[in-house]
Amino acid sequence: MKAVLVHRPGGPDALEYQDVPMPVPGETDVLIRAETFGVGQPDKLIRSGVYKWMPPLPANPGNDVAGRIEAVGSAVRDIKVGHKVLLSARDLAQRGGCYAEMVAAPADAVHLLPEQVDLETAVCLANYQVAWALLNECGSARPPKSVLVIGAAGGVGSSLVQLAKLAGMTVIGTVSSEEKAVFASAMGADGIIYYRGEDVVARVRELTGGRGVDLVLDHVGGPDFFSHLRALAKWGTVVSYNAFDGLPTQNMMEEMRKHLDVCPAIRCFSFHIYDHDREGRRAIMKRMIGHLADGSIKPAVFARFKLSEVRQAHELLDSGKALGKIIMTRD
Repeated sequence: MKAVLVHRPGGPDALEYQDVPMPVPGETDVLIRAETFGVGQPDKLIRSGVYKWMPPLPANPGNDVAGRIEAVGSAVRDIKVGHKVLLSARDLAQRGGCYAEMVAAPADAVHLLPEQVDLETAVCLANYQVAWALLNECGSARPPKSVLVIGAAGGVGSSLVQLAKLAGMTVIGTVSSEEKAVFASAMGADGIIYYRGEDVVARVRELTGGRGVDLVLDHVGGPDFFSHLRALAKWGTVVSYNAFDGLPTQNMMEEMRKHLDVCPAIRCFSFHIYDHDREGRRAIMKRMIGHLADGSIKPAVFARFKLSEVRQAHELLDSGKALGKIIMTRD
């Protein structure tokens, strides 16, 4: 069968589409005939060799796959051949392993999918899992009523917009282009800010009648990170869930004490907090599968590639031009 391996970490050229042995499921395992694959930042980090939870080389960088059960181990009872399933590497002992035509995994790691659920949208749900935790676990004791989503047109960003609207929040999103503004608005954003040409804080204040937002969700970091404190309402929280532009250099306590009138909070979040919380992690995914099945959320697939086109998929991922999710399908 075919799979994607990284022998020497690097750019998209490090991804090798090659023949590998067929996996043999154990008695408590299932064998998944893969149909769709998610393409996301953890895959890129494994490809680049910089992931804190890096699997050993040669590494299969895929972290999300959906398909149908091809075979089950002798001790598996509740999963049958033909069932639709979703597998996230978050439910495995080791990250990666999902860019392959056939994937063997412990039966208790997979998520059963309703038959009506489309596999292309199901493979997007890892983003919604992160988004739900950001919106529901990272704020203050008071449930947020408004949120500023930095980068509202990305995979996680668009998931945040949809779930925030589903929860009844007012959503403001930052974008870099008119195309992304149209997309974020279609996802449900109430207000749009062009961060390259507008004063983000001033626009937040304008859009909220001077109040500010209860929650700021930022994956960029960098020198402008602490400016988000000025966009907060009373008891508001800024959450950093990545730092693609690096870490801010200012003194955090000094910056926070400039805004004692709102009692601001800053939280650093990673979904790895759920690594040893199987029940919590899987409960979120079950909720997201339910939302997908009943039509409450509608994942946006921006581009589709074949598994053999994995390098092109990662080139698009690296470009930052995707609106929503990049996926791959079986050849």
